Parts: sequence; C-alpha cells; structure tokens
Amino acid sequence: MSRRRIAKMAQGVLSLMVFFCLSLALPASAKEPLLMDGKKTIYQRVLTRPGAEIAAQPGASGGTEADAFSRYYVYERKTVAGKEWIEVGPDSKGKIDGWIQAEQSVPWKQQIALSITNPSGRSPLLFFKDRKTVEDIYGDFSPSSKFDEVRSSLEKNGFDQRVMTREPDTAVDMKKKFYLLPILDAEEIYSGAGQTVRILNVASVAKPPDSGASKGASAKAGQLKNFNAAIVFVIDSTISMGPYIDRTREAVREIYDTIDNEGLSDRVRFGLYAYRSSTKAVPELGYVSKLFADPSKTKDGDDFLAKVNALKPATVSSKLYDEDAYAGLMDAIQNVNWTEFGGRYIIHITDAGAIDSQSQYSDTKLGAKEVRLEAKHRGIALYTLHLKTPSGAKNHSSAEAQYEELTENDIVSKPLYYGVDAGDVEEFGEIVETLASTVAEQVDGAYRGKTVAGSARTADPDFGADEDASDQAKQAAEDAAKMGHAMMLAYLGSKNGEGAPDVLEAWIGDRDPKDMNRAMTEVHVLLTKSQLSDMQQILKKVLDAQNAGIIQSSQMFEQLRSAAVALGRDPSQINQSKSTKLIELGLFGEYLDGLPYKSDLLNMSEDEWSSMSANMQNSFLVSLNRKLRMYEYYNRDADRWVRLVKGGDASDDVYPVPLDALP
Repeated sequence: MSRRRIAKMAQGVLSLMVFFCLSLALPASAKEPLLMDGKKTIYQRVLTRPGAEIAAQPGASGGTEADAFSRYYVYERKTVAGKEWIEVGPDSKGKIDGWIQAEQSVPWKQQIALSITNPSGRSPLLFFKDRKTVEDIYGDFSPSSKFDEVRSSLEKNGFDQRVMTREPDTAVDMKKKFYLLPILDAEEIYSGAGQTVRILNVASVAKPPDSGASKGASAKAGQLKNFNAAIVFVIDSTISMGPYIDRTREAVREIYDTIDNEGLSDRVRFGLYAYRSSTKAVPELGYVSKLFADPSKTKDGDDFLAKVNALKPATVSSKLYDEDAYAGLMDAIQNVNWTEFGGRYIIHITDAGAIDSQSQYSDTKLGAKEVRLEAKHRGIALYTLHLKTPSGAKNHSSAEAQYEELTENDIVSKPLYYGVDAGDVEEFGEIVETLASTVAEQVDGAYRGKTVAGSARTADPDFGADEDASDQAKQAAEDAAKMGHAMMLAYLGSKNGEGAPDVLEAWIGDRDPKDMNRAMTEVHVLLTKSQLSDMQQILKKVLDAQNAGIIQSSQMFEQLRSAAVALGRDPSQINQSKSTKLIELGLFGEYLDGLPYKSDLLNMSEDEWSSMSANMQNSFLVSLNRKLRMYEYYNRDADRWVRLVKGGDASDDVYPVPLDALP
C-alpha cells in the first residue's frame, strides 16, 4: 500500500474521529421558552404564588413546593381536567424544573419592580384592595382629606375594609434584604388638583419579616443604643483652600473633645478625602483624589487629627478653575465601608465648580445626577458647603447649579446645599460644627435612650440647633435632624429585617396624598447582563454617530439604522421616514417597551433632532455619555446583581436599574 494511500486513509479516519467527538460534544437543541404575545424577543415569565408546587407532569399531585414569588420562564402550556398547567424553568437556557398550575402563578409582563422610599416625613404607604379606592382618593380635589379619612379609620379600628395592609413603620432596606415588589399594571392619571400620579397594581413578594421584627418603642430604643454614624469630609485641597482646611480641622477637634467626654468616640467616626484636578494636565498637583482618614479605621479624635495633619493645600494652580469634585466624591461613596454605620454623611467643601463630564480632565466622566444616585443607593446624605469667594465670582452661578443638583434630597425635599457668601471662614466653621454636632447629639440621644426613631423629639426641626446660630447654621441643624430621623428608621428596618408588606396583590398610588411632590415609591427596571450590555452598545453607537458630526442629523440617524440591523433587529421594521422615532428602530429591544416613564431619547425623531440647536444636541449627548459610564459601573458592581430563582443561570441575574438612569 502506497504511503499516499495510507496517509489518505489516516486522514479519513482522523476526520471520522473528529466528527464523532464533535457530535458527542454538541448538545441537543435546547428548548426555548414561549414568547409573550406580540413580542419577538421577550419570553413569558411568571411569579409563583405562596404554596405553588412544581410537579413532574401536568395534572400530577405531590410536587415540590416552590419558593414563594420566584421568577420562572414558561416553556409550555397544557390543559388537564379543565385546569391550565405551565411548564417552567429557572432560566431561558432550556433547563426545566417541572409543571405548576397556572392559577398558582402571577404573569409578569414587564420585569420592573418598586422599592419603598424612606417613610420619614411622609404619609404611610397603604395597599388597597381595589383600584377604585385609589382613584377616589387621588381623583379628589383634596387627596389629603380623602386619605386621612381612610387612615383614621385604619388607626382607630385596627383595620379598614378598603385596606389590605400598610408599609412597616421603619424603612425597608432593599440593599440588605432584597425584596421584589413587581408592577403588574400601571397607569398615569391626573389628580383632582391636576397633578400626575401613577396608579399601580403590585404584588408583594417579600419573605415574611424575621420573628419579632415588629417591636415596640422600648425595644426600638434599646436597638438604637448601638446606632452609630460616620461623617466623611470630601475637601477641595487646591491652592485657595488653606483657611477652610484649617477651620475644618478645628471644628472636628472641638466636636471630638465633646464626644470623647461623652464616651461616644467609638460611635461617631470621621473620615476625610481630598481632591484636586487632573495630574495629567498638572503633575505637580500630586493626586486627583486621596484618602487621608478612613472612618472605619480612626480610633479617636487624636488619631483622626494625626492622619489629616498631612493634608495641605496644593502649591500650584490647576489647569481649570473647576476641580474634579466628582472624583473625590465617588471615591468616598464607593470605597468607605458604609455598611458599618447607621448614620451616613458626606460633607463636601469647595470654593469651585466640578469639572464637567465631557472635559478631557474629568476622571470619572460622570455628572452631578449620577454621583447623587450612587450616594442615594448607599443611603448617604450628601451635603455641599460652597464657599463663594470673591475670586470665583464668575464661577458661582454654574457651581451652585451643579451642587444643587448633586445634593437634591427626597427626605427634606430640597438640596442639602449651603452657599457661604464671600467665603466667610467663621460662618463656614459654624455650619460645619452645627452639622457634625447635630449628628453627634442624635447618636448620644439614641445611646442614652432619649430619642427613638419616630418620636417627636427626633423629628423636631429645632433638635440640635443653637438659638444664637446664623440662619444657615439653623437650617443645617434642621436638615440634619430630619436626615438623622430617616437614618434611624433605615437602621431599625435593617436590623429588624423589614420586608415589603405581606400581601398578594394590591393597588397603590405612588405619591404622598399630603404632598404630591413627594414620591412614596421608586421604580427599578430589572435588566439582565445581556440587556444591560445591549444598552451600552446602543448608547455607544449613538455617541459614535455624534462623533461623525452632530450637525448632520440625517447621517446620525442613518448610522443608528445601520446599528439596528447589525444588532439583529428586523430590517423590515425600520421605517426610513424622518418622523421615525428611535424606539421604532428597535434599537433598545422590547424590554423597554411600555415602561411607565417617558424617554427623551427613545421618543426622539430625526425631525426633532434636526430642530435642536447644536448646543442642545451636545448637551443631550453629554447626558447619554454619563449614563454609558454608569452602566460600566453597574456591570462591575457584583454585589447588586440579583438571582430571582434558585438554580437559574447567571446570565439571567438582574440588576435593579433606577428609572432615572435609563436613556
């Protein structure tokens, strides 16, 4: 036999072996979940009701009980003995757990959920049995009166036939004990006073609270003995800030003397970050952001002061008048172990604005809104003391706008922003001392059992205020008292393991009937890794189109149409009309369809884009760039990804993205 023939035979045998091995390695075609009616990419999903059982076959009995309110994908539907059964799996990858009766589940059309805002300073959230009651309350010219009628009946009798339940008295900590409050239906209506309110059909899917979670005032006072607080200063340490750095040290020294004497040095801790500007532009600045004292590691006042003694103002000027405030703030927000503390405060001190996200000198590429959302997620009260020195007069207006947006706070319904006219060092010091001493007094009161979250004294606007203080200092004391009250409620809720109220389905309004500007809930869209990645790709395409020339709007939309085809959207659905909106291009997928919010981006057409000025277009795209940067943070944030059912694939884990962070 020739060598050539032997070689050909060997090659053939090898090919057969490779084919055989590959055929063994290739899995059978995975079963795919059923699509929702009218959708091409969104699968049917259900939430299991309490007591739902997963059987091996439709109609079988004696199945395994499923965890209450777990999210399952639907793979098949069958009717057995007059009852509908659904085949379910924990993910969309073809894994099947078994069959459950359809009536033991709740259809979940949109993967959106609510969280309950901190109850401090607002009406309690009531869960009503029917939609009509909610419409009657909010549709009245005086929603407050209608609501008070129901609440009085509930408190007087212990029940009201219109109400299923109410939220806990203390705050529900979604970060520590994730709960799912899915929205089954939503509609916007106008109240009798002409304001917009959402009426929501929700299902509570929290696990029952821990045993003994509902505690009386004396028990709560006992728990609050362990309440502690961290105050972290984030200070602009550029060349002009010397007097304010020294005055901050002096204020902290005086406060530490007081708390040391009271034996509270282990309950009120201070930390400090300093920031400057781009070291790429000016290497002599030394750092963009730097930690000087970690509140988790400072032992007492002497230790803190020794650590921050090295903080000195820069000896050279920055490239810009604005400094990289967001870099220092994000370091403090993300790198301090805030979970060790019940009270969480950042006091930001500066005499300049923050470098804008689009600047080449911005380290984070974030804006005020994105930084605020990150602080809010961690339960941090974010203050800014803005020193309006004469030398920065031209910068005052723009900096004030930035920092008011940065410190906007739902608890006090205003920004935690204090402008210090002329950069007065003594007024500045008085505000710093007032903020810090008010927090220390609250911790002291909690430790001694003198204040209980929910008591009149804790919520008293004058708690901690000095009669001889300036108006700014009195305002700071009032705001700090309100924030301390909210943080105590959050602390008790966290310690008691409070979850969402234990109801099956109910109707709520998302606004406080007594103050329609105050939200009682926050909406989160639960996106998978692939969906979040999809949004990142699309926003990048939008920004790439901008780089091609934002004035040529038609060119931008053409590139977006190409992007839609490249990402697998149906080309036949892409209308070439100039009135076509971006959402009609299918760019963001069907998972954003029908959400209870209005997106400026998705509802924009080429005609609308063309009518905008170059400055408006640029401002719009800068906002998108900030959101893109936030999605990068989300993807890296392993602690916030949630698995909605045991045994599910990691690719179906979800991230609770706030509505404000969507494009």
